[in-house]
Amino acid sequence: MRPNRSVMIALGGNALSPKGSAGDITVQFAHTRKSLEAIMHFVDFDYNICITHGNGPQVGDELLRMDLTHEQVPPLPLGLCVAGTQGTIGYMIQQSLQNRLKEAHVDREVVTLVSQVIVDKDDPSIQNPTKFIGQRYPENEAKSLAKKFGWTVKEQNPGEWRRVVSSPLPQFIMHGFSTKTLVDHGTIVLCAGGGGIPVHYKDSNTLEGLDAVIDKDLAAALMGRIIKAHELWIITDVECAYLDFNKASQRPIKKCTASQAKQYLDEGQFQKGSMAPKFEAAIYFLKYHGEKVIITSISHVKEAIGGRSGTTIVRDNAT
Repeated sequence: MRPNRSVMIALGGNALSPKGSAGDITVQFAHTRKSLEAIMHFVDFDYNICITHGNGPQVGDELLRMDLTHEQVPPLPLGLCVAGTQGTIGYMIQQSLQNRLKEAHVDREVVTLVSQVIVDKDDPSIQNPTKFIGQRYPENEAKSLAKKFGWTVKEQNPGEWRRVVSSPLPQFIMHGFSTKTLVDHGTIVLCAGGGGIPVHYKDSNTLEGLDAVIDKDLAAALMGRIIKAHELWIITDVECAYLDFNKASQRPIKKCTASQAKQYLDEGQFQKGSMAPKFEAAIYFLKYHGEKVIITSISHVKEAIGGRSGTTIVRDNAT
């Protein structure tokens, strides 16, 4: 056992395939290697580390490939696409991190777990898709693709439209004990990629997949609870969270308590399917034994570790 501080890191899918990039595998590998320079800061501080990652751009591309080739190749359900991207993204992160650890002469193993996450098949969100996946399109192109392939599309940012799918709440992550054992012994574990593969119990008490995706930040908060992580880091594409985002009165949130974060959520300060789940995840994580949550970007991780950047959310009773 390593009595080090433990950290749960939720790495955004856009860190591997940023907005505006072509998204080909060479580019994704390059961005993965760049992203892991930031992760190495946690290695340098000797944290026990568990990582999950987003897959919105990647699983969206998988679905588009199937839509374009469905007459030649039978399409796969969304759950299998999540499983596939767990493997491919896990491979990219795992190999890149192994190489970086070797360069730094750090003797730690990196493993990827294909993770199933139990959800309620009657979750009301299943009838109200809000989770953005895939590439961004102008309105006309998005609506044309939606009509052609039966998608539901919504505007995420002004002028940016994306496909949306159902996103039920994670209730239980399988293999949690195994994950905690590995993390506690210093193995860097990649798990619940893309939020995990959504599954539910049938009447026969057997598992079956569900055509949905799970928010990776909410899954990370639950995984952080399972492994008893001290910190949850949500790494996204902005330096910090903002109040009145994209308004003249926009201002950064440098630090707040869990109750303040809940107040901001209730006020509707954050966009659903984007920043809102990050604050929901933070509140959940801090409700149990988590000590703090940091929301920041890849390029600001080092400064955020030193408290000089990012948004930090702490318990109400934190001193």
